[in-house]
Amino acid sequence: MRLVMLSAALMLTAAGSAHAEKPLPQLDAYHVDAAWLTPVKPVQISDHVWQVGTASISSLLVKTDAGAILIDGGMPQASDMILVHLASLGVKPSDVRLILHSHAHADHVGPLAALQRATGATVVSNAESAVLLQHGGSNDIHFGDEITFAPLTPGRIVQDGEVVQLGSTALTVHFTPGHTPGSMSWTWTDTRDGKPLKIAYVDSLSAPGYRLVGNPRIPHLVDLFQHSFATVRALPCDLLVTPHADGSGWDYAAPSNPHPSPMTCKAYADAAEKKFNAQLQAETTRGK
Repeated sequence: MRLVMLSAALMLTAAGSAHAEKPLPQLDAYHVDAAWLTPVKPVQISDHVWQVGTASISSLLVKTDAGAILIDGGMPQASDMILVHLASLGVKPSDVRLILHSHAHADHVGPLAALQRATGATVVSNAESAVLLQHGGSNDIHFGDEITFAPLTPGRIVQDGEVVQLGSTALTVHFTPGHTPGSMSWTWTDTRDGKPLKIAYVDSLSAPGYRLVGNPRIPHLVDLFQHSFATVRALPCDLLVTPHADGSGWDYAAPSNPHPSPMTCKAYADAAEKKFNAQLQAETTRGK
């Protein structure tokens, strides 16, 4: 009897508080630039590679003689759009055998769980990124729980320099940590007009709002970035593509001229390092 009376009293107290106090704040959605979410028609990159993502976020389809490979997917909302784009290029969901990625943030791996379910493809990742993928992006070193997505478990974990092969197409992974601890870049050789073309899909090299020096979650962050700048400069790189299209001079919304400002891997790394050093200098000056 006393337990019932106590429970009733607690309910009355809670009810009274609900009227007396302001409600808790609503959850804030992950808002992004409209171009990240704007569908565009697939853009052919080379003889066997197409961009099937949005106006400014890359999602690459690589056709091989043994099926298809998808690299990145963009925002979580993009899964159905990507499947429609694949179909327009004659690719059925079951044709997709492998799903690769750059880094495990919601604007690049957001739809991968849905795409894996739709295709049955094997998701390829590395150990650092696998943690973020399995936790849906939560507990990110820099962003906490701000940019979460549907979790998934990779089917294959690769090491730096490992080759991922499907049919006669071989892609090499290059670890380029910094933007995330598990950031990956990919290189492979395709053709354009029948001539060999070395493609480099290079991950982001930015540090947006990051604490660079003395970061308790990742103490050697500066060293990681410096290593990655050097790695990117040395990549085989006739044609550079990046997860954020404008980072390498692409404009997927302009079908007549989708690559108005081509950039080399060296130029991409140099520009990123210059910006990084300015950010590092500003942080160091503030800390004095």
